[in-house]
Formats: sequence, C-alpha cells, structure tokens
Amino acid sequence: MDLTVKLKNADDIDHIATGVQPTPFHSRTSKLNMNQQWVEWCGYATAVSYMDAHIEYFATRNTCAVFDMSPMRKYRFKGPDAEAMLDRMVTRDVSKQALNTVAYNVWCTDAGRVVDDGTLFRLADDEFIVCCADPCYDWFQLAAVGFDAIEITDISEDLASLALQGPTSCALLKQMGFSGIENCKPFEIVKFPYLSGEMMISRTGFTGDLGYELWIDPKDAEALWDELFDKGYNYGIQPLGDESLDMARLEAGFISPDVEFHGALHTVEPGHDHSPFELGLGWIVNFKKAHFTGRAALLAEKESGNYRRLVKLDIEGNKPAESSILYSGKNCKQEIGYVTSAMWSPVVKANIAYGLIDAKYIDSEIWAEIYHQKELRWYRKVAKCTKVKKPFWAPERAKATPPPDC
Repeated sequence: MDLTVKLKNADDIDHIATGVQPTPFHSRTSKLNMNQQWVEWCGYATAVSYMDAHIEYFATRNTCAVFDMSPMRKYRFKGPDAEAMLDRMVTRDVSKQALNTVAYNVWCTDAGRVVDDGTLFRLADDEFIVCCADPCYDWFQLAAVGFDAIEITDISEDLASLALQGPTSCALLKQMGFSGIENCKPFEIVKFPYLSGEMMISRTGFTGDLGYELWIDPKDAEALWDELFDKGYNYGIQPLGDESLDMARLEAGFISPDVEFHGALHTVEPGHDHSPFELGLGWIVNFKKAHFTGRAALLAEKESGNYRRLVKLDIEGNKPAESSILYSGKNCKQEIGYVTSAMWSPVVKANIAYGLIDAKYIDSEIWAEIYHQKELRWYRKVAKCTKVKKPFWAPERAKATPPPDC
C-alpha cells in the first residue's frame, strides 16, 4: 500500500508544525527568560519561569504580571445553530448568557465524564468563541452533528493573547489609553481600537486577583508587549511563567487540566477520569435546561451522591503535601484519597492543597502522609488536614467595579 502523502505544491507543507513553535510574543519572552527553561504547550514553547517563580508570583498579588496564553486553543462557532449546538454540548445554559460576556464551562461524554473545560465568549446572538487548554476540534465537530447552520473554525493562530493579572493591572490599562476599562465588570468583554486593528479585553484570569486577558491580532503582538512593559515599569510589571501561575491559581481555588483531572478522551484506566461533581463543578451543571451530553448520567450521579469529592485542604505544618496519600486516621491504615496540588502559600501563610476524597470518607478526619527532604535525607510526617470551603485567596478588588487604583 502506498502511504506517500502527495502534495499539490511546495506551499502545502507550510502549515505543518516542525517541533516546538514560538508564540507571537516569543521574541520578547525569550529575551527575558534568564533560565531558558521551556515546556511544550499545544506545540508551543512556554516559559517555566523567567528568573524566580516567587518574584513573578508576588507580582500577581502586589503589582501586575503578564502571562503568554497564546498556545490556548480558540474556536469560533458562528451561525443560526451556534447557540443550540453549544447548549447541547456544555453543562451551562448558553441561552441565558448575555452578549459580550464570558462564562466558564465544561463539556462531557455521554457517561458524564469531563472531556475538557474552558471559557465561552458570547460575541453576538450567533457567534461564540471557546477557549480551552487542549485541542478539541474533533470533539466539537462530533457535537455539531445534526446542526447544519453552524460553522466551526479553529482560530488559534488568528489570536495572540496575554493575561495581565494583579492589583495594578487596571491602572496600567488606563495609562495605555483604554478609557473606561475600569467600568468593565468581571466576565465582561470590551473592545478598543488598537494599532492596526482591534483589541478585545475580557475581565478574566486564572489568578483569583484583579486581572484581564488581552486578545489581539498576532502581527500587533510585539508592539503590545513593548507598550505594556514600557508603561508598566512604574506599575511593577513582571513576566509570568507556568510555575508562578500554578501557585496563584491554587490559592484562588481553580482546577487545572492534567493536574486535578485528565480529559476523559485521554485516560486508559477505569475511574481515572472525572465528572463535574467530583471536581466541585456541580454549580455549572444546569438540569433545568434542555438535554445536553451526559445529562442522564450526571443526574443519576447527583441523586446517588456516590462520587468522589475534590476538597480544599488546610494542612498543619509547613511541609507541602505534594503527591501525598490521604488517610482517615493518624495511623494511616485506611487510604481515602490523594493530593492533586499542594504548596506553602506565601500570601495566605498556610500549607494548602487540593485533595480528591472517596465519597464514603468525605466526613471522616483527613490526614496526609508527607515525605520531605532535608539535607539530602528523607523524612516522613503525618499531618492533619482541615477542609476549607472558600478559596484561599479572594481579595475584594477582584470583584470591585471600578477596582481601586493601587
């Protein structure tokens, strides 16, 4: 069998990625990355940290920081059937989402297992953009079966994006000339003319603090970065890497793909996928709307109550419970779950974590078996865990409109 790919002409190979690709901001991020440590995200290079993860993290809490989120996958849904198709796919009621707003969402298999999570932007009655961490184009095409009046387009390469996060972020945007940005409410979208085209700004982010996400044509990416760092000097701007972003999102009580959960299409072992209820996302599962994928399975799970719970934990001591097993007693005989994320929180001054607990032990005492190293020697510690309901970090400025100038 001849498996040779026949090309029409040499230009046909231009779209084929060869190795890890630079983002539209790479010419700037690579110069600031003193560590030159990169990881691959959807085929693109993203910085682990630029100099020190804690310096970058503190910028999200005291000044402002910029994270290159261009590798995120972005898909446009356009046409008369766009709303109905998305409403059948995701767990929230899309028909209730107002124009020029953003809503966090998940979409599931028929078995009620999470395929992925992401943000849904409503730009018009018949136009939406979905942003997610992993490629989902094939799933979206399957979900659109039966809907003829819709066009789904992968626009990932058509939008460069930055997350500008921290208490001075709004003041910096005003300094850049985005008049009225202070009136943008959480999860709202505003648009401004900028450089050769248009800037879309959403009051969204992954740090739990005041922040915005900036969406722009890739050809204007470098100019945007330069202006941010030129005018942001007096606002304490810093570049933000993966490590520091992960610290901030854990304090904010946000889950992360491939950390708290694997998408159901990427797991092999039974039980290694998750439902929205297991991940604490029951608040975005709407059973009042019409049928959506996974509805029957999710309703049965909710009524049974027999599902694991992802809980926030305040753990005694100061040794992070990374990769720890959780037990129902100090003797560590009955295993009840495991830690998905853990850290010592510099701002909260607490040893915090996410833990996934088996349903029948959710009301039991929780103890973490922690192994930590000191001068090349390993030590074992058993620490008591206290369940916490609210996010560890949720300052008033994150919701205030207009936010205070810091």
